[in-house]
Amino acid sequence: QVQLVESGGGLVQAGGSLRLSCAASRRTFSNYAMGWFRQAPGKEREFVAGISWSGGNILYADSVKGRFTISRDNAKYTVSLQMDTLKPEDTAVYYCGARGGGLGTRVDEYNYWGQGTQVTVSS
Repeated sequence: QVQLVESGGGLVQAGGSLRLSCAASRRTFSNYAMGWFRQAPGKEREFVAGISWSGGNILYADSVKGRFTISRDNAKYTVSLQMDTLKPEDTAVYYCGARGGGLGTRVDEYNYWGQGTQVTVSS
């Protein structure tokens, strides 16, 4: 079992930045690929960014490429999402997920989820 706790959400104006963090409970964190997903009201949860267990493979959704940066620190059991040049359409609840195995982009590929953190971008 892996417990995940997200933090760092909040309210920001368009063009601003936020940094999300996800803290994992287990030292086997380094065995898991990690992903950030988001869910806006009335919409499906969607992939935002993912990083392999080593950090060597990274994927981004086209909608955030060039604006968001995912990173991980296996020594501190954390994964982060730096979000720059935020847009109102980035408003959503952001979730951190853990997946045993390789990097994935689908919700059903992830075994563990955090409770989510709200990001609101005002225009």
